[in-house]
Amino acid sequence: MSIEAKWKANQDKAAFLKTFPGLLASWEESIGQTVEHVVPFQSADGTAMIVFTNATFAVAPPVSLEPRDIKAGLSVGRAALESKLPQAFAEYDRLSALDQEAGRKARMENIMGAINNNLDQIPELKDHIRMLVQDWEQETTQD
Repeated sequence: MSIEAKWKANQDKAAFLKTFPGLLASWEESIGQTVEHVVPFQSADGTAMIVFTNATFAVAPPVSLEPRDIKAGLSVGRAALESKLPQAFAEYDRLSALDQEAGRKARMENIMGAINNNLDQIPELKDHIRMLVQDWEQETTQD
């Protein structure tokens, strides 16, 4: 078999695989379907084939348990899930607010620490801070 024939055979096989009967082309096509089997690949990466009762299937990447991926998923799926898991979303919102507030306070402590740590080495820093505060006060009185 020539190299060209091998390449053509491989291309034909790949094209057929992409249109294999039952292969779902999007996750939207799985709406309402019932999962019959989840068959993990032999590889250790967690990829699996999801087989539905109507003989359709999809190849799925591993489930991600990374917080950033879960957060992104909850963000896009909130409208569909919140009514079914209201306590979980309330707790997530509470923890998110605590995290934001802790981050805000930590930034403030870092700034105050940097100012205090540099006052001796940069004597004009106090004057610059005073001028900055005066500018803020003038802006406040003008508003």
